[in-house]
Amino acid sequence: MSFIQSLQNNPALFISTVALLSLMIGSFLNVVIHRMPKIIERQWRAEVAESGGQPLPDEPAYNLMVPRSQCPSCGHAITALENVPVISYLVLRGRCAGCKTPISPRYPCVELLTGGLSALVAWNFGFTWATAAGLLFVWAMIALAFIDLDSFY
Repeated sequence: MSFIQSLQNNPALFISTVALLSLMIGSFLNVVIHRMPKIIERQWRAEVAESGGQPLPDEPAYNLMVPRSQCPSCGHAITALENVPVISYLVLRGRCAGCKTPISPRYPCVELLTGGLSALVAWNFGFTWATAAGLLFVWAMIALAFIDLDSFY
């Protein structure tokens, strides 16, 4: 029996797998939530400069992949082991591995929210295409909601 067949035949395995994978998606959503407004602002500034005949600012690459995530206090580059959803936050006791500055509990909360809501979607729709669509929708709504929280409140 293949893993796909196991997911189809065992709802608990399917829901658990979706929840675990969604914790990782939640970690990526934290990056999206933090960086997307800055990326949009940089693009807007470049467009304004270009339309005004100003020279374009020479800035280093900044997107969802580059640069690597780092501590805002000390600049410590976050390693792969320090980026494991929820577990690394608990192991590090909610502090940066470099400078021991507290890390916002919002990061694991976004990861747990993503995992929990994704598990609910998987439970509700089962092993169907509706689950895939529902997951994409939930992930987008989480990102947009937290971007709005940061940007407007």
